[in-house]
Amino acid sequence: MKKQKYRPEQERMDFMEIKYRQLAERLKQELENYIRQGTYKLPTEKELCEQFHASRQTIRQALLILEQEGLIARKQGSGSYVTGLLPEREKNHVAILLSTDTEYIFPALLGDLETLLSKEGYSVSVYITHNRTDVERTILQSLAETPLRGLIAEPSRSGLPTPNFDLYEKLSAQGAHIVFFHGYYSNLPPSSYVKDDNYAGGYTLGQFLINQRHRQIAGIFQLDTIQGQERHLGCTRAMLEAGLPIDEDTVAWFTTEQLVLLQKKQDTRFLSDFIQRNLKSCSAVICHNDEIAYWLIKELSYAGRHVPEDISIVSFDNSYLSELSAPALTSLSHEPHEMASAAVSLLTKKMQGHNAVSLQLPWRLVERSSAMPWNG
Repeated sequence: MKKQKYRPEQERMDFMEIKYRQLAERLKQELENYIRQGTYKLPTEKELCEQFHASRQTIRQALLILEQEGLIARKQGSGSYVTGLLPEREKNHVAILLSTDTEYIFPALLGDLETLLSKEGYSVSVYITHNRTDVERTILQSLAETPLRGLIAEPSRSGLPTPNFDLYEKLSAQGAHIVFFHGYYSNLPPSSYVKDDNYAGGYTLGQFLINQRHRQIAGIFQLDTIQGQERHLGCTRAMLEAGLPIDEDTVAWFTTEQLVLLQKKQDTRFLSDFIQRNLKSCSAVICHNDEIAYWLIKELSYAGRHVPEDISIVSFDNSYLSELSAPALTSLSHEPHEMASAAVSLLTKKMQGHNAVSLQLPWRLVERSSAMPWNG
């Protein structure tokens, strides 16, 4: 058997690699402490040399290892910063709370959130609250028992004060960073959120119909969500500025329970009641979303009223239902993937110690054939 030649240079390289990795492991132990303490910029290379009694070359190589593992980011002329990921991978866990798993807009939103978080190095678990605060409470209690790095949550019944404020506060105290989307809770301390600018959206739809000479404008909105309340206020503002009368008899509100019955059993009784009680003298309706508009058009057809000849319909979301509807819906839209991208960006900023400013996303009006100028 041929004897291997002794190579002192290789032996030295192996020794130095071990040395770099040992120091990297020691630095990893410090990283979690930095994050927990809210310190996101690492000490300078000189300070690290003094702290670990190591040469600058050794410090630089150890930092390179951490950078390659995605634990820090080095910025030329500025220093090294934690990325928000913890060295123990199982602790890099983000939970997503959705109010529903119906095929409306949520499958695409969920897919975007999971993809973006995975790219950032986080494992993801998904929970559905069905817009019920009791279900939300059970989920939050479970999450409080396991390490949680972040939480992206859609509030349950955001139009009402949450009874689960204590659990959100507990998770936050445990170090979980929380971002709400599609709404927020009024009785929680100021929190980070990403939502549509629903007030501006309601105002836009109100102005659109007013410019088409509609003077009797009805609305149907979801009572127990902040989206419904803001959308109603926006269109009310547009009507007030135009000098139009505000008649509460032309506005109807539906609840989560009625929406669930519509989705599961096609129970449209609340829409039939709306047509009979609220639409007698109205020439246009602003709907809470495309789903409501889609079913309302069907009910109007059964009642012998044609859209848009007899009554114009506009709505929010520009979902697949806006084109499936007959006639196709004039609806407010925002850029694809924008909500998920903004929520993940806000969460990662918080986990990196940056100032995370809440966002309201603008709407864009997509005109189709469900609305026309009023000639009455």
